[in-house]
Amino acid sequence: MNVRTTIERAAKSVMGALTPGEAQPDILETLHAEHEEVRELLAKLVNSDAAREQKQLVAKIKQALVPHARAEEKVVYDAIIGLRDKEAKIEGNEGYIEHSLTDVTLKKLDKLSANTPEFKAAAKVLKELLEHHIREEEKDIWAQVKENFSDEQREQMNRDFLAAKKKVKVA
Repeated sequence: MNVRTTIERAAKSVMGALTPGEAQPDILETLHAEHEEVRELLAKLVNSDAAREQKQLVAKIKQALVPHARAEEKVVYDAIIGLRDKEAKIEGNEGYIEHSLTDVTLKKLDKLSANTPEFKAAAKVLKELLEHHIREEEKDIWAQVKENFSDEQREQMNRDFLAAKKKVKVA
């Protein structure tokens, strides 16, 4: 399933527009689709040599990433931190910390002049940070989600995630 199809299914779920018998999206499907979208944007950013395009890509990354991160923290990380398992609590808190590092790097990119060595370095760091974060999250956090939450709970997490994203304002 591609990114657009997954996001469309997730949106239909929140709007109550799924047809009878159509599967509700799982939180992990939606997160995966959004991770892929951000990976594509980051690759374009790092490979771009045009200042205007770089600034546009930073804005697109912020629009995709900030609501994703805040909703993921509220719906997924808080649920993982709430488990009794000590390792799950560490992984959930690690996710929060990595998101805060991403926020700092995005703010730095916003302030820097595009197409400068410093901008390109910050873009590369953001890409590396997010690739590391996504890789760990999809391995460790998702294992906790699969192990501790039923299909129905993960579908509800998806609805809650999409609703939480709508409430996030990106500056």
